[in-house]
Amino acid sequence: MDLRYQTGFGNEFATEVVAGALPVGRNSPQRAPLGLYAEQFSGTAFTAPRDRNKRTWTYRIRPSVLHKPFRQIENRLFRSSPFDEVVTTPNQLRWDPLPPPVERTDFIDGITTIAGNGDSFAQFGMAVHIYACNADMKERFFYNADAEMLIVPEMGGLRISTELGVVDIGPGEVCCLPRGLKFRVEIGAEPPASAGGGGSSVSNVESSSGAVPPAHAGGSARGYICENYGQQFRLPDLGPMGANGLANPRDFETPVAWYEDIEGECEIVAKFGGNLWSCTTDHSPLDVVAWHGNYAPYKYDLRRFNTIGSISFDHPDPSIFTVLTSPSDLHGTANVDFVIFPDRWLVAEDTFRPPWYHRNTMSEYMGLIYGQYDAKEEGFVPGGGSLHNQMSAHGPDLDAFDKASDADLKPQKLSGTLAFMFESRYIIRPTKFAMETAQLQHEYSEVWQGLKKNFKLP
Repeated sequence: MDLRYQTGFGNEFATEVVAGALPVGRNSPQRAPLGLYAEQFSGTAFTAPRDRNKRTWTYRIRPSVLHKPFRQIENRLFRSSPFDEVVTTPNQLRWDPLPPPVERTDFIDGITTIAGNGDSFAQFGMAVHIYACNADMKERFFYNADAEMLIVPEMGGLRISTELGVVDIGPGEVCCLPRGLKFRVEIGAEPPASAGGGGSSVSNVESSSGAVPPAHAGGSARGYICENYGQQFRLPDLGPMGANGLANPRDFETPVAWYEDIEGECEIVAKFGGNLWSCTTDHSPLDVVAWHGNYAPYKYDLRRFNTIGSISFDHPDPSIFTVLTSPSDLHGTANVDFVIFPDRWLVAEDTFRPPWYHRNTMSEYMGLIYGQYDAKEEGFVPGGGSLHNQMSAHGPDLDAFDKASDADLKPQKLSGTLAFMFESRYIIRPTKFAMETAQLQHEYSEVWQGLKKNFKLP
């Protein structure tokens, strides 16, 4: 089906599948329209300031409380804080892509935690995961009580059916799922024929510009997840840039209401307190017929990002590429930033154009969605990742340094490339799996060892 979206970041939306399902003038009338149940879905404390208050009123066929008790289930490779399985090294780390699964694996079972920090109970910090799946969730649903989840596809498309509508994403797009939202993930599949009709209209959002990587033909999907325990992602302030630039609010898309009224045993898996829990219910929990509010999933096409850069000299700080930020209690220092390196023009004169060598107070996990990253000539491939922790030196490899040092500094277009970074003020601690997997590149530091002494006295 063709999906419809509402546009704008953090807007107050109102949407209904059936006319009259939304009550008028009040949120919880004595009898909700159409025999529905009114239920508030809160993403902040009731007393949070108005400009940061997040809540959505849902009007659903059955209330969410209608399920059997939860029981704890195996976490598999899905890890949470504290990330203390192994001693954290200051060494630069890099991984090859995880292979697609051989056995039937859905989105939740296919999540492998690479690293993280903070405390999900204290609600600060973040985690980095890779998902690799080859099967739909079907009668299985998931919600994360610990964090919001930013999903970054690298291979294959996903259809994410949620309580508040349906979202399709593929490589080059991202989707943010709020803390607590129930959803189901399918690999390019259509919702069941018995679903409600809220998502069947033709989209009123035009397709974005830019080359779209080909869809993966193998029936598998893979990508990255940033699990954000801290303050919700928001758009960064623009400062002297003024009112426009970077990710424009109008390009964020939130689905219209959509529901399914399906009876039969379903499983709900919850991530709560760092562990996975499971319960059963006799119906699909995606039965919201109408909703209004500002706490909802959203998607964004990274190719719409308005890249800002130097038009005189020097490579700007990578913060200029921030799409979303989760602030910390230290002003100007993020709990986690989501930063991208997309197609762009390089025009700076008398400038070493790739990122300079640096040591940061911020820790950086980097992934590659497609193409080649300009600071690495080899070894950093789509689906892989690197981790340069707090104050660990990093920068261009030998080949990239030599190439950039001798380049003809005419205007240059970087095309067909999309890398990203999850950047955090806290040390990002790898998991035991990440330090023992065959995908860890043990010789990564060799990429810098050929850098030679060029110093000459005048």
